[in-house]
Amino acid sequence: MSDFTSALYLGLYHSSRSLRPWAQLTAGKPAALGSSPGVAAVASQLAALLGCEGATLVPSTLHLFWDLFTILASERIAIYMDTGAYAIVKWGVERVAARGVLVRSFRHHDPDAMRHHLKRDARQGLRPVVVADGLCPACGGPAPIASYLEQIRPYGGYLVLDDTQALGILGQRSRPNAPYGKGGGGSLRWSHVGGPDVIVGSSLAKGFGVPVAVLAGSEMMVRRFEQASGTRTHCSPPPNAVVHAADHALSVNRQQGERLRLRLWQLVSRFKKGLAEAGLSTHGGDFPVQTWEPSPESNPAKIHNALLQRGVRTVLHRARHGFQAQISFLITARHRIQDIDHATDALKDVIQRATSPGLFLEKHYEQSIQF
Repeated sequence: MSDFTSALYLGLYHSSRSLRPWAQLTAGKPAALGSSPGVAAVASQLAALLGCEGATLVPSTLHLFWDLFTILASERIAIYMDTGAYAIVKWGVERVAARGVLVRSFRHHDPDAMRHHLKRDARQGLRPVVVADGLCPACGGPAPIASYLEQIRPYGGYLVLDDTQALGILGQRSRPNAPYGKGGGGSLRWSHVGGPDVIVGSSLAKGFGVPVAVLAGSEMMVRRFEQASGTRTHCSPPPNAVVHAADHALSVNRQQGERLRLRLWQLVSRFKKGLAEAGLSTHGGDFPVQTWEPSPESNPAKIHNALLQRGVRTVLHRARHGFQAQISFLITARHRIQDIDHATDALKDVIQRATSPGLFLEKHYEQSIQF
């Protein structure tokens, strides 16, 4: 079976044998009362990688955004959210919206639409907080964060980025043989921007394969988060095993990251080329999430099932905007060339046979996932 459902883009697995040992899994006390000795070192490495003054580790982006927007809402703010923002960051926004914070949405990757809202609300004297994903897996495009910052800085605003998809993949654009950029530091490095008004929240669970999150920004913002965070008071910090896995991921990134990113880009390019030769295309640009959108008259569930019968496991899901079902192939650096060719050949064959219903099994396999 060729499996295209894993978001471990760089193929990092972190077996127990690859990690430094730990004396105990957790100290049994909340993060506000102390974390393991390795947390500060990993956070410092992540801050440097992302191009921020400081950083802190959080168990998940749910913990992170649950607290962050509540902390920001201690000021008089208005939130302007890109419609393509990921579900978890939206949950954090919805929490403060329920408490009366003004929230507006603007068209995906459209700074002009955002500026329209800013100008309309300027008289209220609210500090704008713009919220977006650093990299959109649906379209494969990085957010125009330089333009967002240009619009909000005259108002003293903040830019909050969920950079989960970009961390470990995008980096400094400086070398022609590094299509994703160098270093894997994410959207700020890719866009050559930064500043104390930028707050980055990112899970390491995609590119780096570690179920932990990082909040990064100015040292003042990081201290403010750590002092005011409710989940740091009521929840445990990341366990030592996870901290050691994050340290291992950063070590692998330093030693092998450029090679892994180049291999990943080559596999994605081969996949796209294989489909293009048959007149097919996917959404996602050069990003490792490649999404094929069936025609309205086709049956995506049957096509997904037919791919399973041919040994290709994919993700069947609804589009972020709308109800049309789509099929996504998540490509990682661990895939072989044979896996890529098998997947493109299978999809081409299934589509060619799609007009003959009898060729498909009637059992439908339903999967629902957001990237």
